[in-house]
Amino acid sequence: MGQASGERAKELAQNLMEILTSYEEEFMALERDIPSVGQMRRAVGMTIAEACYLLTDQNMAQAQWAPPAGGPIRPA
Repeated sequence: MGQASGERAKELAQNLMEILTSYEEEFMALERDIPSVGQMRRAVGMTIAEACYLLTDQNMAQAQWAPPAGGPIRPA
C-alpha cells in the first residue's frame, strides 16, 4: 500500500472510530434500560476494534481489507 493510500486508510479509520465511539456510549446508556441493546453495542464495539486494527497495521495490502470485487464469498 502506498504512503498516500495508507494515510487515507488511517484517516478513514480514525473518522469511523470517532463516529462509532459516540454511538457506543449511547448504546451503553440505553443498555441499562433495554438489555437487548447490548448486541448492537457489542457490534459497534467490534467495528471500533477493527478500525483500531486498521490504524495500527499500515503494512496491510489493500486487497486484504477491501471487499471482494466479485461479490460475496461463497463457501466451497
